[in-house]
Amino acid sequence: MADRAVTAAMSDVNTTVHSTANSMAYLQDEMKPDTDAMAPLNLGDLDLTTDEFILDEVDIHIQANLEDDLVKEALKTGVDLRQYSKQVEDELQRIEQASIKDYIKESQNIASLHNQITACDSILERMEGMLSGFQSDLSSISSEIQTLQQQSVSMNMRLKNRQAVRSHLSQLVDELVVPGAMIQVILESPVTEQEFLEQLHELNNKINFAKELSFRETLACSDIQDIVDRLKIKAVTKIREFILQKIYSFRKPMTNYQIPQNTLLKYRFFYQFLLANERTVAKEIRDEYVDTMSKIYYSYFKSYSGRLLKVQYEEVADKDDLMGVEDTAKKGFFSKPSLKSRNTIFTLGQRGAVLSPAELEGPILIPHTAQRGDCRYPYETLFRSQHYALLDNGCREFLFLSDFFMVAGNSGLDLFNSVMGKTLSLFLKSMSTYVSDCYDSIAVFLCIHIILRFRAITNKRTIPALDKYWDAVLELLWPRFELILEMNIQSIRNTDPQKLGVLDTRPHYITRRYAEFSSAIVSINQTFTSERTHTLLGQLQVEVENFVLKMAAEFPSRRDQLIFLINNYDMMLSVLMERAADDSKEVEGFQQLLQARSQEFIEEILSSPFGGMIAFVKESEALTEKGQLDRLKNDEARITQLVRGFSSTWKQSVEALSQDVMRSFTNFKNGTGIIQGALTQLIQYYHGFHKVLAQPTFRSLAVRSELINLHHLMVEVKKHKPNF
Repeated sequence: MADRAVTAAMSDVNTTVHSTANSMAYLQDEMKPDTDAMAPLNLGDLDLTTDEFILDEVDIHIQANLEDDLVKEALKTGVDLRQYSKQVEDELQRIEQASIKDYIKESQNIASLHNQITACDSILERMEGMLSGFQSDLSSISSEIQTLQQQSVSMNMRLKNRQAVRSHLSQLVDELVVPGAMIQVILESPVTEQEFLEQLHELNNKINFAKELSFRETLACSDIQDIVDRLKIKAVTKIREFILQKIYSFRKPMTNYQIPQNTLLKYRFFYQFLLANERTVAKEIRDEYVDTMSKIYYSYFKSYSGRLLKVQYEEVADKDDLMGVEDTAKKGFFSKPSLKSRNTIFTLGQRGAVLSPAELEGPILIPHTAQRGDCRYPYETLFRSQHYALLDNGCREFLFLSDFFMVAGNSGLDLFNSVMGKTLSLFLKSMSTYVSDCYDSIAVFLCIHIILRFRAITNKRTIPALDKYWDAVLELLWPRFELILEMNIQSIRNTDPQKLGVLDTRPHYITRRYAEFSSAIVSINQTFTSERTHTLLGQLQVEVENFVLKMAAEFPSRRDQLIFLINNYDMMLSVLMERAADDSKEVEGFQQLLQARSQEFIEEILSSPFGGMIAFVKESEALTEKGQLDRLKNDEARITQLVRGFSSTWKQSVEALSQDVMRSFTNFKNGTGIIQGALTQLIQYYHGFHKVLAQPTFRSLAVRSELINLHHLMVEVKKHKPNF
């Protein structure tokens, strides 16, 4: 109703204001003076009685009034200004009287307008009162809104607090409540069921939550503690029976223990549950597993190692099978027979294949299969098979222990040693027994490099469990290898050439042993280089070189000595180059020795048929350097004999030389090289002979015409070049 009253009052005000505005507009139109009739002259400015009158300003005003059109018209018509002024005043009075009449005439309208304005003021006063009421109402409403807002904020805060409390209480209740499904599954379901594992996780969470609440002294914890404890005991009992059953299954003969291990890994949470809630049972299971697997590994590897030894070569090296021992050495009546060929001890052959990636990580040997096929293997092959089985089982066992028993670092290594310790001790004892009576240096060196490669494999797999074992094995093998090598070095040093049988210029069997052995060690040592191995090989090489020189000294002639040296150096170099790198110290050393002795031998074989000419050339060149060549100008007879002797016998001499060289050297390629070197040296000497006879001292000799043309000699010499 208030809104309708306000609207009606506003309508009345609008109507009154509109009528008042119309009346005022009418009065303004009526009271508007006639500007054309009332164009006044500004005579006040021409007041001559003003005290501040200034003549200059009078002139200005007069001049300005004279410019007025009305004044101009009056002056032009000759009007009297006084009369005109009186006329203007009369006109003004008439207009004033007319205006008064108009006001009187409109007095009713003015009175009506006044009444309307008064009514309008009353209406506006009522409206002002109403609006003031509205304003006071709005003020009260604003305060009520603020109050409601404060109440809303307070209610919102209480709601959030209640929701937070409800969330915590809901979680607390959920954690405290033990559902019937959990009780039924823990009590009745087999441990292998997935739902048992899920409920076991839930039970573990409730046990941990109950422990946490007990620390806070929460009263609700006591309500569920009894049932949780009973469920825990039941779960521990079932898990213990299950795991022990799996561990006992390892003990059955011919059991592949990896299968139950994989089953246990699927239920690794069982042990975690035991470790968190029943440590005595967890320790019992761990101890039972360690005891069982320790015995299984020990029994397996002991049996496997014993069977492997049955397929080892029956003939093995002994302390008399050394590099410097002669083949004709006699043995006692009760001594065991020697190897059929000692060279096999120093020859690598196919034994190095055990280090190839394909065989190194290949399947292990099956002893009964090898026995059935009557197969025999060298020790390093058995060693590789035995230790690859250890590596494979050890890596798998370490990963299982780390995963199932949740151990790492030193704890994991200690647990691994508890399981594999007896087996590793068995291996070390077996190795110690073998090494103490082993004289096969190549077998020991191959075993060393097998261990080095297996250690690299375990490092690549990040399995540190066997690192100490690898080190222990190497500590057994390295000293034995060095000892055997030193025994061989000593045997060569003590060799008496006079006890080695009939002298022969062909390669000696001792140097062949050295060449085969050195090339084998160098080729094996290329992957994992060992400086102490290089040092021992260097000592062995020095002794072999000394031995070759001692043997050569037994020959009566220098020619046979050189043939023996060249044959042995060439043989050792050829064998070394088959396996060793071309830039190895051994290869470079024998290359230098071979080159030096070959050059000496060339001089030796040329000295017999062409010694006179060679001596004359060398003598002439020496005298030429001193400027004393004239001392030979009286040797015309000697020169004539040399020229004619060479021309008549050189072909036969070259042919005999070639045949003799090819008979002397076992390596045709080496013999061919020596023949080529000899013929080249012969041409150089004959070229020098030409140059000497071309000197002024001998230019007058008639025999110079009998010299063979050098180019013709080269062509003829090429015909004697052997082709092999």
